[in-house]
Amino acid sequence: MSERVINVGLMGLGTVGRGVYRILKENSAGIEQKVGARIEVKKILVRDPAKNRGIDLSEGVLTANVGDIVENPEIDLVVEVMGGISPALEYSLKALNHGKSLVTANKDMIALHGKELFEAAGANDSDVLFEGSVAGGIPIIRPLKECLAANRIKQVIGIINGTTNYMLTRMTKEGLDFEQVLKEAQALGYAEADPSADVEGYDAARKLAILSSIAFNTRVPLNRVYVEGITGITAEDIAYANELNCVIKLLGIAKETEEGIEVRVHPALLPKHHPLASVNDVYNAIFIRGDAVGDVMFYGRGAGELPTASAVAADVMNAARNLLRNVPGMISCTCFEEKPVKPMGSTSTKYYVRLNVADKPGVLAGIALIFGNNEVSLASVIQRHTSGHSAEIVLVTHEVLERNFQEAIKSIRELPTVYEITSVIRTEGD
Repeated sequence: MSERVINVGLMGLGTVGRGVYRILKENSAGIEQKVGARIEVKKILVRDPAKNRGIDLSEGVLTANVGDIVENPEIDLVVEVMGGISPALEYSLKALNHGKSLVTANKDMIALHGKELFEAAGANDSDVLFEGSVAGGIPIIRPLKECLAANRIKQVIGIINGTTNYMLTRMTKEGLDFEQVLKEAQALGYAEADPSADVEGYDAARKLAILSSIAFNTRVPLNRVYVEGITGITAEDIAYANELNCVIKLLGIAKETEEGIEVRVHPALLPKHHPLASVNDVYNAIFIRGDAVGDVMFYGRGAGELPTASAVAADVMNAARNLLRNVPGMISCTCFEEKPVKPMGSTSTKYYVRLNVADKPGVLAGIALIFGNNEVSLASVIQRHTSGHSAEIVLVTHEVLERNFQEAIKSIRELPTVYEITSVIRTEGD
């Protein structure tokens, strides 16, 4: 066994922190052989060191003083698994400015403050590794940075939020409505008491900002990611999607075009033959298209104690190897270009539209005329009599410029024969 030791300071001992500690301790012999040194958790930052953590810890390892980690000359690298922005960002910057490498699973911090962290790391010849920040245990950050680095990435499309994927899967398989599956997801611990980060798409948007920045070598600010959640998806939409041989998924979509980068998170109808269409329950998957490699997909559990901790522990090993070779800072920021991010109105996609209209002649012709005047072409139409004097129409468009479609919808909404535009959902895939 090696006599060399890499000392780690762990900031946070919640769900992921416990997983990281368990992996580094229980798999220590194999990790030591693979790294070439023993990795030891020297200090763990917690709010209350006296609290029983339910795991076997050496005496004196717990501390409430962040200085015992970030200013400790014996600690070589710091693992941040506290979550949130404050005080995680402040502590992480202090660690980097004291010359320590940083491993984090904090998607919020990376998405919003990655530039600051990478600049601090560059100034101090330190590493910042964040594999666990996107898609839990699925390896995706390092493959984009290293394995696919020779490619020009054309697009990244992913199911990157397990909670919403579980909910949409249940709605699809059981015909349940949104409120029913939300309560079920909360009861199972998949959704928080305040589920907005998941169901409104914000969690997926943070992950997509990170992925697209790496894929296209340009910083993509979080506020430039278009976000739309799944709260408007109904059992009726799920049923119509099935009739159209599609499923509905919440997708993170990033594409590079001649006009710039487009980044958007929203529900979408996907053809059942698409590789992402069969990704169900809490699983995540990321579909990447490169100019040389073609199409590749990464699939697995996107969250949880051990899947996320697996990614964090692997980053710890990678950072430890760099320290042993005396080459910290090798894993640098890849955002070396400045590409424009397209406004949403300049993107193009297809649409599914469901309307409740007056059941009389000429209504569909009037709607089609407005679409035609706005250069929106219709691919298919389903019309159903509902009750009384109303009917339900489902339209699917060909690919259309977003701003043209929205102008058409604005005019259609003003028609006296259109009682309600019930659903508007984008479609992806061939």
